[in-house]
Amino acid sequence: MQPTRPSSPALLLGPLLRHVDPVSATVWVETDRPCEVDVLGRSARTFRVAGHHYALVVVEGLEPGSTTPYEVRLDDVRVWPPQGSEFPASRIRTPGGPGPFRLAFGSCRYASPRTVEESEGIPPDALDLYAQRIVAQPEDRWPDALVLLGDQVYADELTEHTTSLLHRRRDRHAQHQSPDDQVADFEEYTRLYYESWQDPQVRWLLSTIPSSMIFDDHEMIDDWNTSAAWRATASQEPWWQGRITGGLVSYWVYQHLGNLSPQELAANETWQAIRDLSADDPLRDAEPLLRGMAELADAEPATIRWSYVRHWGDARLIMIDSRAGRVLEEQHRRMLDEDEFAWVEAAMRRAVDEGVEHLIVGTSLPWLLPHAIHNIERWNETLNIRHHTRWRGRLSEKIRQAADLEHWSAFGHSFERLGAALTAVARGEHGRAPATALVLSGDVHHAYAAELVRPGGLKARVHQLTVSPLHNQAPHPIRIGFKIGWSRAARRWTARLARLAKSEPTALQWDKQAGPFFGNQIGELVLDGREARFLLSVSEIGDESLREVLDARLSDA
Repeated sequence: MQPTRPSSPALLLGPLLRHVDPVSATVWVETDRPCEVDVLGRSARTFRVAGHHYALVVVEGLEPGSTTPYEVRLDDVRVWPPQGSEFPASRIRTPGGPGPFRLAFGSCRYASPRTVEESEGIPPDALDLYAQRIVAQPEDRWPDALVLLGDQVYADELTEHTTSLLHRRRDRHAQHQSPDDQVADFEEYTRLYYESWQDPQVRWLLSTIPSSMIFDDHEMIDDWNTSAAWRATASQEPWWQGRITGGLVSYWVYQHLGNLSPQELAANETWQAIRDLSADDPLRDAEPLLRGMAELADAEPATIRWSYVRHWGDARLIMIDSRAGRVLEEQHRRMLDEDEFAWVEAAMRRAVDEGVEHLIVGTSLPWLLPHAIHNIERWNETLNIRHHTRWRGRLSEKIRQAADLEHWSAFGHSFERLGAALTAVARGEHGRAPATALVLSGDVHHAYAAELVRPGGLKARVHQLTVSPLHNQAPHPIRIGFKIGWSRAARRWTARLARLAKSEPTALQWDKQAGPFFGNQIGELVLDGREARFLLSVSEIGDESLREVLDARLSDA
């Protein structure tokens, strides 16, 4: 006898509060069946992808600087907040209110603490502890925005529980050829998001704090798009096409869609095509349409822009895709193609022209690295370019992939171009300089703050702020390596190595201001007029709460 299905639809994931501006907001949900989703009297019909059901509700007509508690109703039945919830009511807080603007950020969140074995030795989840912290604080201390800088899920590092689920599924679907400990397709990606976003504390946090996201390599596979040689090898794997297609489709559904403003949604051809498809038949599946989008995006990256802009009054976030849109031809390596970089530079100029006090650049990979690591990446890139296809080049490529030498420093032209764009802003070449230009990054499993000190004549202070991981760990050799990477001796030795290879030196100079810090961690920016502060909180094994380890002033104001 088949179990009877509940009469009302259920909420599987969400609500996630995504794009919020002074007068509108978007709320994302996943449900167990087709239904009408209502938030504050605004409704949206679910759309279907590979048998899963999602909705993005656009809530308009809000007041600037307002706070509006909300519920989620499915077919007019309230499903959020859940009965007996111990958390405060989820609410939409629009920019424009009094007081400082608070932005929380971090990266690299491996699953949920409830699905990770203690034997893995991972410290408490910083995002989970952060949610617990702000629940106990008055609302005016809550962050106004949350920026997640990559590796929101790990497609190539699975928990024992998820691995077991996937093995049972694959026993029934023998066509899967993906490695046993990695996901293979869109359906398996959905399990990663369930595992990560059903955590109660994080679920409440994401329902209340507007979030902005960008991918990094582990959402697809470690070292994704490191080089042309890496890509050529990966593309030959029989499971790769299913992986990259499933990864990009799931990213579009779970993360990218919520990054877009209502105006961008109205102009987005893929989103409008899905809406038309669902309007004709709510049960019609959009997976073939999205699969076509993903295949084209992988083959021709210029067909989609994953980068985007967030407007927060005196602050402006320009989020850069530093993974999918790379130019990998060895003689012309670029982190972004020409059109994408021109778009970033234009966004910077507009921010200055509109008088922002704090220009924020988000990129999953740090721009300013520990000096020794920067020098090694420049050395390695030079050897790869000079000896491409010869034995020295092949050896350099092996070192590049083994040591993960693929940050901005390993794309020398792009490193310098981003530096030129930031220093032009900081010098006031496009108009009145902001108080700060801040590059937020993750990836490297430790935290630090660095400041650009040359060239001179900067009217704005330029900082690299790196925070990673939210929930993972840095093995002991990694900790030692990054500590050494900031040392003067390592800097001098690697600089000589780069000179021997005739690497082009950079005129940019930066100093470490704080760090390195290890453990699971979350950063906060507190922006008040032209004042800016950077707060860092950390958890280590045995901690039951976050410990604030840094409160650094970033501006001269």
